[in-house]
Amino acid sequence: MEGGAGMDGQTDAGAGAGQQLEQQREGAEEEGRLWQGGQARSSLHLVSAVAQWVLLLACLIYLGVHFLRPSKTQSDKVLWTHIRYSGRSTRGAAVNLSAESGPIQIRNGSVLVPCDGLYLLSLRSTIYLDEKEEDWLNLTLQASSSVLWEQIVQSSESRVNLTTVLYLFEQDSITLWTSSNASLWDLSLSLVLVADSKS
Repeated sequence: MEGGAGMDGQTDAGAGAGQQLEQQREGAEEEGRLWQGGQARSSLHLVSAVAQWVLLLACLIYLGVHFLRPSKTQSDKVLWTHIRYSGRSTRGAAVNLSAESGPIQIRNGSVLVPCDGLYLLSLRSTIYLDEKEEDWLNLTLQASSSVLWEQIVQSSESRVNLTTVLYLFEQDSITLWTSSNASLWDLSLSLVLVADSKS
């Protein structure tokens, strides 16, 4: 009898262990299905997000190409000048600038501003001081009525590099001055109308 009771206990234990294994297997299968479903949803979200970004990028490219393509009338009215100069500057006298290219006029060494508006101005040069005179000079970019920019140059072979946006008025004339004698090499001055006051 004792042997029979022992067998029943083992059978019950075996059946319980089998049930437990079956439940674990079903739980693992359920987790696998949930994981696969979650992974499928994640993949679907990823594909959807990528498609949205591609469409957004395509729209931005389309708009950029459309707005950046200059019309003939707009590109014809862009006003600019480019000046190159190498030579001597004299204390208290404007540097004698002359236009290399562009429709903005230069008169008596001065750049004539054609209309009110925002202008992009770029000035670059290497300056060699006359060592016999002074060891510094003041380089001034001046409009008819005001000083636009000044820089003190304290050593020979100094490099000047200016890029700025200025609001200038029609009939202003822009000149470049030095406070003492010097040599200006590879001077480049560009003036471009960015937006006139009428637009």
